[in-house]
Amino acid sequence: MNYETVIGLEVHVHLKTKSKLFCGCSTEFGGEPNSNICPVCTGQPGVLPVLNRKAVEFAVLTGLATNCKIAEHSVFARKNYFYPDLPKNYQISQYELPLCEKGFLEIGVNGKTKRIGITRIHLEEDAGKLLHAIGSRKLDYSLVDFNRTGIPLLEIVSEPEMASPEEAYQYLTNLKSILQYIGISDCDMEKGSLRCDANVSIRPAGEKKFGVKVELKNMNSFKAVREALGYEIGRQCDALNTGEKIIQETRLWDEDSGTTSSMRSKEESHDYRYFPEPDLVPLQIDEKYKDLIMKGLVELPDVRKKRFVEKFGLSGYDAEVLTSEKALADYFEKSLSLLTAHCSPLTAAKPLSNWITTELLGKLNAENKNISSSPISFEQLAELIKLITDGTISGKIAKTVFEQMFKNGKNASEIVKEQGLVQISDQKEIEKLVDEAIAGNQKAVQEYKSGKQQAIGALVGAVMKKSGGKANPKLVNDILRKKIK
Repeated sequence: MNYETVIGLEVHVHLKTKSKLFCGCSTEFGGEPNSNICPVCTGQPGVLPVLNRKAVEFAVLTGLATNCKIAEHSVFARKNYFYPDLPKNYQISQYELPLCEKGFLEIGVNGKTKRIGITRIHLEEDAGKLLHAIGSRKLDYSLVDFNRTGIPLLEIVSEPEMASPEEAYQYLTNLKSILQYIGISDCDMEKGSLRCDANVSIRPAGEKKFGVKVELKNMNSFKAVREALGYEIGRQCDALNTGEKIIQETRLWDEDSGTTSSMRSKEESHDYRYFPEPDLVPLQIDEKYKDLIMKGLVELPDVRKKRFVEKFGLSGYDAEVLTSEKALADYFEKSLSLLTAHCSPLTAAKPLSNWITTELLGKLNAENKNISSSPISFEQLAELIKLITDGTISGKIAKTVFEQMFKNGKNASEIVKEQGLVQISDQKEIEKLVDEAIAGNQKAVQEYKSGKQQAIGALVGAVMKKSGGKANPKLVNDILRKKIK
């Protein structure tokens, strides 16, 4: 039987506030266990929560960036469940009246745009962390670190409108980019700043009724989400084809084995016994406040991508790569602004894009670095490209210079001067080298004369070799053709 897939994602994001959601404890990552705690976030008797204003601002900003309706009236609720890292035995969250609803974001699918609905975005506090090992030593017991308890979380719940693991991957990529652009989170999955749970079901193709939903947890990268969904879809298809019943449950992804395994039966909302949080008043958001937040909304990735294509003549692919991270797009534009003092943006944008997307990102990815930790600044890259465009160095020499810049952080002009790498553009000197190349490569000369155009490459190569790669390639080509003719 042919089946179709239905996927919905629940994304939890740590907000980049200095203090926790309901107390003044630090949210700094990496502190000693239980060093950032107080009576409020550890649930001591008699304490009262106080809502973090910045967290509300970040939540509204996210809602506006994802086309959500911002609720004028929203309410916090107690979500009751017992777990060792939840000191109050309930979590303060939002349920019936969330802060943001009915939004969307767009993804690219097979060259077409698809809109994925966002059901709701709400604020809640994070739980603590259970430690089952110390270094490489596994423990016979578990330790609890409450540093993470109470850190403000934004839960972003999509509509079940994704039809493949690839669509889910694209949704997460686009969402992460938006969140980083607006500056509400670093979205570092290794630190737990961004976590994703996936709900997946299958049904016969054309069927309107949803299949039985299975929740997937324990996925620590977007790649893992894609792979876990792929495995689970296959597992469910095999089960239905053999008459096995799919049960509603939570399953854990095991990256080592590439499989999912049952963790527990899936809870329903009534199992949590939600009721309004009695210690927090309802949240009121008026138009004046929304307008104030809207003024702080930066140019979002899709808008910036479109501008890069229309204004700078870049391909859609190049523009998408450059705008995938705000810091990378900023790097490009800052470097371009220095180059446009010497030439037009249309002339400078493409070579700059090539150097960033191919050379610089290639080196950074190989060393597991991002643009923010690049040893080559935007000023230094602009200087290198200027040396190429004004004929001081050739493109071939530029790659050698680039390697050294990346290694030692020196400026391009400094390296060129130290190593005598200035391009030879003296016509008489190049003519001498060309004469030598022609004399020593008569076979290539005859092939070129007989109409084999690519034979000129061997002659150009011979000249460049004699010049140590310093000869101006354009002059070499012009003089070679003239002399052979």
